[in-house]
Amino acid sequence: MEILQNDLLLRAARGEQVERIPVWVMRQAGRILPEYRAVREKAGSFIQLATNPELAAEVTLQPVNILGVDAAIIFSDILVVPEAMGLPYIMEEKSGPVFPEVIKTMADVDKLRISNPEVDLKYVIDAIKIVKHELNGRVPLIGFAGAPFTLLCYMIEGRGSKTFSKAKKYLYTEPELSHALLQKITDSTIAYLKAQIAAGANLVQVFDSWAGILSPEQYRIYSLPYIAQICDAITEVPVTIFAKGAFFAREEMGKLNCETIGLDWNMDIAESRKLIGNSKTLQGNLDPCVLYGTFNEIKNQTRSMMQQFGNQRYIANLGHGVYPDTDPDKVRCFIDTVKEG
Repeated sequence: MEILQNDLLLRAARGEQVERIPVWVMRQAGRILPEYRAVREKAGSFIQLATNPELAAEVTLQPVNILGVDAAIIFSDILVVPEAMGLPYIMEEKSGPVFPEVIKTMADVDKLRISNPEVDLKYVIDAIKIVKHELNGRVPLIGFAGAPFTLLCYMIEGRGSKTFSKAKKYLYTEPELSHALLQKITDSTIAYLKAQIAAGANLVQVFDSWAGILSPEQYRIYSLPYIAQICDAITEVPVTIFAKGAFFAREEMGKLNCETIGLDWNMDIAESRKLIGNSKTLQGNLDPCVLYGTFNEIKNQTRSMMQQFGNQRYIANLGHGVYPDTDPDKVRCFIDTVKEG
């Protein structure tokens, strides 16, 4: 059993008593830090950085060393899973991820494999092992994956979108294909998360970034059952589910077999607690744009948020990833304010 010097995050996730609220930040290992940009330049491209275990480990550790967060989160991308299943992507500097080939027919789904993480995603597993060695028990390490529906969006649409109407169309016109694809993604994701845990991840988070584009009914058909499968399969460590925009599914999320539910800034704190219940830890949910404000504004907003959540069964975070042009000192102000209580 690993002994952690700082296990606040894990205790909060499990609903145990904590002396203070733990804090970390989504996208903390990224463009806000000049140190990250230096490593990124050395790597040559985002994908080269993400697939180089030594460099990925280096940027994973930066926020722990520079910002003082209570957890590291492995530097990677949710789209490594489709790639490991046989659908590679490229990262375009201006427009983000692009899939040269997309899923159009059942034959395309049949061609996909259930990924073998020890082979197809060895670079992530190796990066986790390096990070664990370097952390030497200072703080926990968070592993993660994209939710099946969010990955389906990219695999059918082929790129980012505000509406993912092409992908959503398939839910109505090709339900059988959609379910077959979601199941394959789910099986790959479970294997991937289990491999991350075996390599040393102390907690895992599932990001359903595009949950909010679905109607409540479609979410219950095409997302929740697959997230539930993942929650049921991961028994080794605490699981966090973060479904951005799925305010309508909070009650159902309270019934998932997971420890923590992440809230975005549109989700009222008191209402969320009522809907989700007291048996789950909540994580979130400061609007990332607050970090553009003055230091005083950041402190006030952060304290107000903490007051609403309370000190137990709570992990402080933003309601989504930190924006790349945010001043790192403002992020540090947020983290320090949480630590001061």
